[in-house]
Order: sequence, then structure tokens, then C-alpha cells
Amino acid sequence: MNIAEQIALRGELSITLHRAGQQPQTITEHNMIMTAAKSALARLIAGQGSGKNINRIAFGTNGVGPTPNDQTISSAYTKAVTAITFPAEGQVRFTFALGESEANGLNIRELGLLCTDETLFARKVRGLIEKTSDLSITGSWTIIF
Repeated sequence: MNIAEQIALRGELSITLHRAGQQPQTITEHNMIMTAAKSALARLIAGQGSGKNINRIAFGTNGVGPTPNDQTISSAYTKAVTAITFPAEGQVRFTFALGESEANGLNIRELGLLCTDETLFARKVRGLIEKTSDLSITGSWTIIF
């Protein structure tokens, strides 16, 4: 008898837009895990994962849909994640914030999770968010095994 177990790696991105004088707007969507993420995970579990831990989020301008082989976020504004938690068995959550004074003028169309060594782990393309000084963004990105 041949028994096989598959682990489906997926991600869920939740962002909340906080605009002065308006109710916060929360958007939750699935994202694409990049092919490079598999190599990063393989190195991590082999004890050879130097630089393969996720530590930043990137906000970028490329509105072209993701492909598994994507490697960069265009015109990226990057920030350290603010916290890492484990909300359930087989899940890791990265929280982040982009303040009112950050990345103003950036036409955000994509977000990405980055490893310490710049490996793009996950990417999400979405509708335009025009970053202005009256807008802050908070969010979380959950990777689910």
C-alpha cells in the first residue's frame, strides 16, 4: 500500500486601510506562494537556512498578476514585520504596519513577503491603493501549511 501525504502551502493576506475621517476598510484575500519559497523551506528544515527566514513586507507598483517564478516586487518600499505569531497548528502569521508618513505617493498594486536574503516568499497583486499622508495600513499575512 502506498500512502502519500501532501502539504498544501497557501497564504492569506488581510489589510486594513485607515483613512482620516473614514471607517477602516478591511480586505482579506489569498495570495500566491512563490517557487523560491519551497527552496527556502527545504534549506530551513535542513539547518542550512541562513537568510531564509521571513522578516519584511514589501509594497510595490506592479499590477501584473503573479506567477510562481516571480522574484521581485517593483519599486519596493520595504518594512520589517512588527510581530510573528502562530495562530493555529501549522500556521505562522506576520503582522505589519505602514504609517501615514511612509511611502507617500506610492501607487501600491502588489505586496510581498521577503526573506532576510531578499527571497520573495509570497506575492499578492490587488487593486490600486494610492498611498497618501492621510492613509495608514495595518495587516497580517498568514502562511498555512
